[in-house]
Amino acid sequence: MNYVFHRGEYIAANQATITPDNRGFRFGDGFFETMRGMHGKVLFLSNHYKRITDTAAALKMQLPEQFSEAQLRHQIQGLLQRNQHMTGARIRITFFRKSAGFYRPDQDDMAYMIESQLLPDEAFTLNEKGKIIDIYQDFKKDLNKLSQFKTLNSQLYIMAALHARDKGWDDALIQNAKFSIIEACASNLFIVSNGVLYTPTLDDGPIAGTMRMNIINLAIDNKIKVYECTINPHNMLSADEVFMTNAVRGVEWVVGYRTKRYYNDMARKMTTLLNELALQDIEQHSA
Repeated sequence: MNYVFHRGEYIAANQATITPDNRGFRFGDGFFETMRGMHGKVLFLSNHYKRITDTAAALKMQLPEQFSEAQLRHQIQGLLQRNQHMTGARIRITFFRKSAGFYRPDQDDMAYMIESQLLPDEAFTLNEKGKIIDIYQDFKKDLNKLSQFKTLNSQLYIMAALHARDKGWDDALIQNAKFSIIEACASNLFIVSNGVLYTPTLDDGPIAGTMRMNIINLAIDNKIKVYECTINPHNMLSADEVFMTNAVRGVEWVVGYRTKRYYNDMARKMTTLLNELALQDIEQHSA
């Protein structure tokens, strides 16, 4: 039996319910955070917790009383233990405003649900087969104050993923209204040219991914140059490597974009460094 953490307790996943007036269900009034579990511990929670508080503030939501990083760590790791997801795990927390009202809520207090799923690999593992990607052109992502947050309004990413499926791609690249490439369906984007990393600037509207931040910091710490800048299709064709990052899968290398084919040396190096960082994070919070 699988469990979730909801309304302050661990309950069977098949008994977790939401009411018809749930604002996340009715209006998409909420956000979510996805994390990685390893050795029964949640990775890089400090980074995720900061994004949770930043997102709640941007959406004018009031975090529950007594909500803290330490409390959240205890709840997540309790769920991993109860579900016996003590190797690799995918963790998702869905936050939603819980008050009544229509577009205008009566109050700004919020609730959340934590879920976990077992992953086949305990550590971050680079994909053996490179991804094939291309640009989704039907819709562009709007650039606004909420662009960098993971709100429950995910229709653009769903449509892009469906388009990729129909085209036989592994993933699709999202553009903003200026036709800059900013991210993939569920990942941030990095390109490599002459040993230098480039990733779309947050000013262009990608999700401010926690793994994106980890990779940037790892590159800096290991004297690898990295720049946040505007990425266009020409940059994709001139790159030596392309890889994508997210909190659960870590680094995924891309083998092809249109007629271009890529190597994966940097992606392999970053995966090794990422696993070292993950072990350091576990040790730090196991004392």
